[in-house]
Amino acid sequence: MADMLAENELVTLRNRFKRDAELILQAVSEEDEKTGKKESESKPLPRINRHSVFWILASVGLTYYVDFFPIILENNDIKSWWFTVGLVLLAVCVSLAAFCIVYLEWFRGIKQYDQEYPAIPPITTAAFIAASCSFNIALWPVWSFLTPVILFTQFMGVVMVISLLG
Repeated sequence: MADMLAENELVTLRNRFKRDAELILQAVSEEDEKTGKKESESKPLPRINRHSVFWILASVGLTYYVDFFPIILENNDIKSWWFTVGLVLLAVCVSLAAFCIVYLEWFRGIKQYDQEYPAIPPITTAAFIAASCSFNIALWPVWSFLTPVILFTQFMGVVMVISLLG
């Protein structure tokens, strides 16, 4: 008798959870429909904003102030082996990005290329982190503790310029 009572309570409890879950799912789907209409009515954010202008100007100013390109091309204190490794890894990152954007997205029409090729994002991330470490090691004798700040500012400036183009 106790077993039947317990089973009856379990069936009642399960039915109640099922009913509550259906009500919750209906409420969520109604909210999605309402927000979907709002999202379609909203304008896309402008490409040029304060954030991107700041990073571009900071990058240009820093490039001028620290004579970035003349130092990169002429300074003998740069550890050339580490710099070369950084350039190769950066080329890997740019090549993978170009493959994803130009070939996969433009030519083949694949928008979710990270789902189609799941190895690309972690490889690109690892190569970029290794490249940034290599550049920091290579350029440390030139700018010392300011090297990470200079390289990060340059990186953000390049990213913001690319975001304006795309």
